[in-house]
Amino acid sequence: MDRAVNFSWLDQPAQDGARRTEFTWTGAVGAGAAIASALRGWEHLRYEVTEEPTTASDGGRWMHTPDLGVFYAQTDVTGNMVIPEDRVRYAMEVAGSNALELHRELRLALGQAWDDELEPFRHAAEGNPVVWLHRVG
Repeated sequence: MDRAVNFSWLDQPAQDGARRTEFTWTGAVGAGAAIASALRGWEHLRYEVTEEPTTASDGGRWMHTPDLGVFYAQTDVTGNMVIPEDRVRYAMEVAGSNALELHRELRLALGQAWDDELEPFRHAAEGNPVVWLHRVG
């Protein structure tokens, strides 16, 4: 069932004039992708969407910043990002024997630039309330 959601918006101390909110939900597998897709057109937003894994599916994490766009990674049962085998092979091929280039490619595969840009906004959120929504059945 679709329901309207109300957010509690607070000042975002990491950027003057910015506002922030957090929203936690429980829903069907694929809801994370649907939410990230719905937010995609709002290019001025910074956001993260995390879908926890289930016994039948892997999880996922979507990160977006105005400068970098969207990054997606599959996550395992403990929340770690999973880099697919072909992506690791590509990084090794591109890097050759250059260890610094391999490091750069793996940081790209892990979304490090997105984490780096979002981290100050995460720290600024400490102590802010979170809305917990649960759907049963």
